[in-house]
Amino acid sequence: MAHADHADGLELGHYHSTDPAQLDLFGAPPMQSYDAGEVRTELTAILARARAAPRQPWPASEVAHWRTVFPQMAGRLPAEEARELRRAFAAELARLQV
Repeated sequence: MAHADHADGLELGHYHSTDPAQLDLFGAPPMQSYDAGEVRTELTAILARARAAPRQPWPASEVAHWRTVFPQMAGRLPAEEARELRRAFAAELARLQV
């Protein structure tokens, strides 16, 4: 017969991990690192596509996506570079009358 502090022969305390590597359900997610070179390459490709376009190169839903995501991605780069890329992208959207 099991004791009050056991369930199916296991101690109740064994249901909770004390391993710090295990994710905390309510804690902050692990920090994700980004390769600045990859971010830079993607942003400059998007900007080049906009610069080369005589008219809007994306459907409206994709424009909305890039309006949000481009500045966020730029934030993963050094501050001055991020400001310049955001400014250049905004200028291209204005030129394309989006």
